[in-house]
Amino acid sequence: MNGPDAKFAWTATVGEKGQIVIPKQARELFGIRPGDTLLLLGDLDRGIAIPQKGTFAHLFDAAFDGKDGGDK
Repeated sequence: MNGPDAKFAWTATVGEKGQIVIPKQARELFGIRPGDTLLLLGDLDRGIAIPQKGTFAHLFDAAFDGKDGGDK
């Protein structure tokens, strides 16, 4: 379902093993391919978020390398 300002909403069913299938349109829009690793972030008040593919590489660099202006 398309929403305002390039916002989208999809549904996914959780299987018996706790797995979900990312809808085809979402995989195509965000370039998600078989074998990709995704980062899931959780907040008890706000829910679960899946940042864009590759975003977590930047976060790890900043946290562990200190190359992004962060403290070591």
